[in-house]
Amino acid sequence: MTKSSALSVAEAVSIRRGEPLVGSIRVDGSKNAALPLIAAAAAVGRLVHLSNVPQCQDVETMLGLLQQCGYSVARSVTNPEEVVIQPISFNGQPPELADAARIRASYYLVPALLASCGQARLPWPGGCAIGERGMDLHFRIYEAFADRVQLHSEGYQVQRAATRTISMEISLPFRSRGATVAAMLRAVVDRCRLTLFQPNLSPEVVEIMAFLREAGWDVCGDEVAVNLVPPSDDVWGPLLWEVPGDKVEAVTLACAVAVSRGCAVIKGVRAVDVLPAIEAFDWLGIPAHAGANTLTVQAIDTQLSGQPLRAVASLAPDGLDADFEPPLMAVALGAPGVHLFADAINPGRHGNLIPQLARLGAVIEQLSATQCRFSGPQRLVGAQVTANDIRSGSTLIIAALTATGVTTVKGMAQLRRGHADLPSKLRLLGADITEEAA
Repeated sequence: MTKSSALSVAEAVSIRRGEPLVGSIRVDGSKNAALPLIAAAAAVGRLVHLSNVPQCQDVETMLGLLQQCGYSVARSVTNPEEVVIQPISFNGQPPELADAARIRASYYLVPALLASCGQARLPWPGGCAIGERGMDLHFRIYEAFADRVQLHSEGYQVQRAATRTISMEISLPFRSRGATVAAMLRAVVDRCRLTLFQPNLSPEVVEIMAFLREAGWDVCGDEVAVNLVPPSDDVWGPLLWEVPGDKVEAVTLACAVAVSRGCAVIKGVRAVDVLPAIEAFDWLGIPAHAGANTLTVQAIDTQLSGQPLRAVASLAPDGLDADFEPPLMAVALGAPGVHLFADAINPGRHGNLIPQLARLGAVIEQLSATQCRFSGPQRLVGAQVTANDIRSGSTLIIAALTATGVTTVKGMAQLRRGHADLPSKLRLLGADITEEAA
């Protein structure tokens, strides 16, 4: 597998407020969609060609883990956004996947490991330190399939059941994205008929459902339940699938354009994936609309509405994605009104972000660990801040575009986990951003 040449090595970036951001830019493939798609590609046990695969660090780590699990993984030399995944025979004990502790999405690999070598041994997942996000529900799903789960201080082990499950009904206590994907991929490994009640229907999960249909599965459902029926015949031909554009990168770029009072067309993102963010822009009085494959922000000479924004992350199918909440906070800091923000899905994220925004002069009242409110508009002043997770890092860059003086954002390795090169995209729109080598 070739390593990406797009990944920057800068440890910090310096940002100065400048002219409004103007132009057009294309987003990368979605990290949040690519990670479960990679696991799904492994679980179906066929040759899979994935296109538009982002070159961010978390995806590189996931592909490397898949190789260690006994799969052939290769990026195209001529087009590194194309990845080919092919199962190969695996003999011996499951590998020690130490790198799995670097990313949250490593838990998606459990079904693929069960398929390739009968058991999964993984360290506890890592990724962004944004609060406790347990795996108890995942383990309940595997136990429903009669798999044996063992936990220890360093990680966990799942032993595949001796007999295949033919049919299964599972009801989730809440709409967990990770548990929904785990249940579907575990059913795929057993070629099991599955009815999953109260599923998560985020765009990333809907993408997995569409991918499985392409693989020959009968997949349908709604907010009440999702049903999977395995193919009646074995199908072994190659699968071709394109990773959707990164909705979070699109909204992040849109927020940067909005705070700069600029105008830009952001290409490569599906309208339905960004509608909750567009609703927030409209509420604030920032003209934004989505076309078939674009998100357009027209904030030049805009008179903001003054209406208070209530941005609450939600697992509901049409709710506000938790990853949209932080960049919208940077926009609301410059908008009149008393704004409320909440994210109980990632309870540690506000603790990472709000103290860093305070370094720029933001005055934000923390109502609880997951809720805050503040009045706008606020005037920010450049300072040195640190990206403690992916979304905090991108939000600090957005906020810095409005601050007087120079803002230095350290910890860019965090940002690269989710974006191959967000600063370069912003520079193409006219942002004054300078990289500082480690």
